[in-house]
Amino acid sequence: MHVFSTEQFHKLMDASGFTGPWNSLIDLGAGDGATTSHIAHLFNRVYATDISAPMRWALARRKFIVLDIERWQKSGPFNVILCLNLLDRCDRPNTMLRQLKSSLAPGGRLVVAIVLPFSPYVEVGERGDHKPAEYLPVKGNGLDGQIAGLIDRVFGPIGLKCLAWSKLPYLCEGDLGQGYYFLDDAIFVLEVQEVNF
Repeated sequence: MHVFSTEQFHKLMDASGFTGPWNSLIDLGAGDGATTSHIAHLFNRVYATDISAPMRWALARRKFIVLDIERWQKSGPFNVILCLNLLDRCDRPNTMLRQLKSSLAPGGRLVVAIVLPFSPYVEVGERGDHKPAEYLPVKGNGLDGQIAGLIDRVFGPIGLKCLAWSKLPYLCEGDLGQGYYFLDDAIFVLEVQEVNF
């Protein structure tokens, strides 16, 4: 778990060259909206999704516009899209990335966070074995290698250019052996670029 502060978000947006407009934000898989609430005041309209009914209720209580997880794209395009720690939990991450790209407004920014080392785990998926139906080709040794792999092998080939990236600590619920795990969360700010073949 991590929370963007307004200052951290501004630094990332500044580093990416984003100057607006600040009309619309969507946070996919927003949970209870704690992270979203730190930056919501920057935008005219704030949308959110979550698969959990109690989390959707919490998002609605925060006065966010809660969208269906299957049809959220129809409310776009969005100036900023947050996809925080979702790609390693969704069944079809490549499909999700293409949807994210097509839902960005011109000049918009996609903010993706991924816990590294990359270890996908899908609660409910087609396969039924907690493995995703689509393979996300995250390769590389160590944190730097996996970050480079994400930029070169995942984002680049579908037409997403990395403008800035950072790293935040990520606190993860543990297991019987350890109460909590401290991992690295790599945060990428991306924009749409044309793919040249």
